[in-house]
Amino acid sequence: MPTIAIIGPYRFFFYAGDEGEPPHIHVERYKDTAKFWFDPIRLQRSNGFSGHEIGRIQRLVEENRERFLRR
Repeated sequence: MPTIAIIGPYRFFFYAGDEGEPPHIHVERYKDTAKFWFDPIRLQRSNGFSGHEIGRIQRLVEENRERFLRR
């Protein structure tokens, strides 16, 4: 699970074996996790994050999309 970035309390990462799926990013904070598709940017799933926090994370994904895709 290579870490792409740590922004505030969030770790953004991908699984090296994630093949056959559209481009996406995983996010975790403690035991909470989420997965966002990139095209278009949208939440695929979340476990533990509040709706408000998902909105904050989605903005971070939008702001850092190009950076994340370069990895």
